[in-house]
Amino acid sequence: MRLAAYAPVQRIVGVLLLFISLAFLPPLVFAIVSDDGAAGAFVISLAAVSLTGVGLYWPVRRAHHDLRISDGFLVVVACWAAVCLAGAIPFVLGLDASIADAVFESTSGITTTGATVFSGLDNMPISILWYRQQLQWIGGLGIIVLAVAILPMLRVGGMQVARAEATGPVKERRLTPRIAETAKALWAIYIGLTLVCAAAFWAAGMSLFDAFGHAFTTIATAGFSTHDASIGHFDSALIDWLVTFFVFVASLNFGLHFLALRRGSAQVYLKDPELRLFALLLLIVTLLITVLLWHHEVNSSIWDSLRYAAFQAVSYTTTTGFATADVSLWPGTLPLLLILVSALGGCAGATTGGVKIIRVYLLTKQGLRELQRLVHPRSVVPLKLGGRTLDPEVANAVWGFFSLYILCIIVLTLIVSGIEHDLVTAVSVVFSAMNNLGPALGQASSTWAPLSDSTKYLMSFAMLLGRLEIFTVLVLLTPAYWRH
Repeated sequence: MRLAAYAPVQRIVGVLLLFISLAFLPPLVFAIVSDDGAAGAFVISLAAVSLTGVGLYWPVRRAHHDLRISDGFLVVVACWAAVCLAGAIPFVLGLDASIADAVFESTSGITTTGATVFSGLDNMPISILWYRQQLQWIGGLGIIVLAVAILPMLRVGGMQVARAEATGPVKERRLTPRIAETAKALWAIYIGLTLVCAAAFWAAGMSLFDAFGHAFTTIATAGFSTHDASIGHFDSALIDWLVTFFVFVASLNFGLHFLALRRGSAQVYLKDPELRLFALLLLIVTLLITVLLWHHEVNSSIWDSLRYAAFQAVSYTTTTGFATADVSLWPGTLPLLLILVSALGGCAGATTGGVKIIRVYLLTKQGLRELQRLVHPRSVVPLKLGGRTLDPEVANAVWGFFSLYILCIIVLTLIVSGIEHDLVTAVSVVFSAMNNLGPALGQASSTWAPLSDSTKYLMSFAMLLGRLEIFTVLVLLTPAYWRH
């Protein structure tokens, strides 16, 4: 690839950094008004990121070459990596965090993972708290645009099955300005849900600051909180159920939300096979956890068991990572069960991590189809989704994604277990990072701070790997891509 071919990519990254630099303004206002001592950190961050953006954009400002599909991989990875690095600056300057901790926290925020290396949140500068929540909200919107408008065109990991009728522009097979139309619609839905969620939290008893802060991370299915005890800080059944509801809504394909609004009908939700399977799996996990909690007498009543079970089932399955209790102290296999269900994730085209329910659905149907072929070898059984036959290429992509997903988890677990010398910690942090979950077990049960810098950098990479659907990152590591 000739050097000139990078010019459009450089231009896009420069513009993005200029845009992201504006994200330092709201926390700067909080820092100035509250006089919490972090104003200088945000001023320097604003100047550094905006100047870097100008430095990247200006030399190639006239590079208006059309981007090819193959260029999309480099654009996506470069943009996300640049934002993660830029987002780390306030943590270094405002909290005197190490570079490893700052990069980890920023990456965790932007990828909506929710893993943190910080403690003492209740005493942290208010501007930094707002900034952490804001990071995840920005990352959540970026994920939706990525999943609904960009990855389907790159044909990454079977995500093209998420293309609903609502997101017509994403059916284009080349990068065109029509993506902007999709992005605007997603912006409107995302902001609308955030405002409604914040209003509900405020009415339920949160302060206005906490209401918006937690609405940011709820709609982003992220997990950062302004308190060390997370949602458990409020000790409110009403707030628990509100969080459960809004996390579930945010875990659905945003293309469905758009289609439901455009048609003025909820029938689109009822007819979606992915949503039906998602709801069924959540119900099964909730009932299983309720029974186990009741059996081990963790709660005083069956209703309390149901409340905590429903919250944690939705929080972990959707890879949000909010907490109302210290799950690592729950008896039996409950902690491991919750970590494992995070692999399910939510629906495609949402802010959740994990494998995604649509892939679970297709893998299940493919498995049943193979069983049927064993009984009837000559039968032709098409793979269908919602009444339409899928292209075999989609099925191949799903299998390819799942194979790489398992391989990455195995390799990363082996590496981390060698660094941390604790298999429970290694398995849980890799699962958590790859699925963009947040909570973990072992040494990282309360905070990821005890982990070595090497593990933090590696898990930052794992967060991006999981968030960008694995193929998007790994394809850049192949010599064939660069020769092309």
